[in-house]
Amino acid sequence: MKAPSPDTLFVLLHGAWHSSWHWAATQRSLARRGAASVALDLPGHGFDAPLPSGYLLPGQPGLSTEKSALAGLTMDECVASVLSTLTEVRGRFRTVVLVAHSAGGGPASLAAETAPHLVDRLVYLSACVPAGRPRFTDYLSTPEQTTTARGRGLGIGDMESLGALRINPLSTDPAYIEDMRQTYYHDVPTEEFARWRRALSPDLPLALVTTPVHLTAVRWGRIPRTFLRLAEDWAATPAMQDLMVTEADAFAPDNPFTVRELPGSHSPFAVRPDELAATLVSDLG
Repeated sequence: MKAPSPDTLFVLLHGAWHSSWHWAATQRSLARRGAASVALDLPGHGFDAPLPSGYLLPGQPGLSTEKSALAGLTMDECVASVLSTLTEVRGRFRTVVLVAHSAGGGPASLAAETAPHLVDRLVYLSACVPAGRPRFTDYLSTPEQTTTARGRGLGIGDMESLGALRINPLSTDPAYIEDMRQTYYHDVPTEEFARWRRALSPDLPLALVTTPVHLTAVRWGRIPRTFLRLAEDWAATPAMQDLMVTEADAFAPDNPFTVRELPGSHSPFAVRPDELAATLVSDLG
């Protein structure tokens, strides 16, 4: 396979409850192909993720009621963190490819809309595309999603009161953990999933999925973009993925998506990072 230009950089943006750590295997595969990459942590994620006070204690006291420290985090703050990295690398790389997974599609889209000169290609890995409908929740509530999606019982507490979508990756309930695995990582063996789920943070700021993201065809819509469709995704169903692409193409018909498909679950970076990296690199050809 032809190696990408050394002037190309992949900027990798995680999805809900994830972090830059989850891209590590994909980054190694990209590096073996001669591709440079940087993985970002959105505010409140990764090592900076604040935890509910009882999260690591026996019995996890207050987990379902304690207000999230991320309740006031805004979409603008998340977008600013993406723009900061894009601005920093723009002067050193001729081609910058912004890759977003899942809920990361919202801030990635708004960053590209705000500063389209900083992004040469957008890649949505089963990610939110807020072109046809401005909020990720607008798509998550569609029949295309709700008819077959899994994981509706994973939420802990009332999200409005908490100010976050809270899950419990450290739950001691085997049925709950299996539902989490089946939703996001169903092709990762149970024993391996333990490592992946323990790297998740419990809180997703509501702003990432409820804040309207307004795009334009002349700014966001002019950037070449690819949608990586995940064929067996139980978290963001293939039907919902197709709906987002169809509505985005209607929104910016002069520059439609290139759609590529990968097999498997919502988390190809866990089970097939080499195939994911190969697809990202081949998309530049």
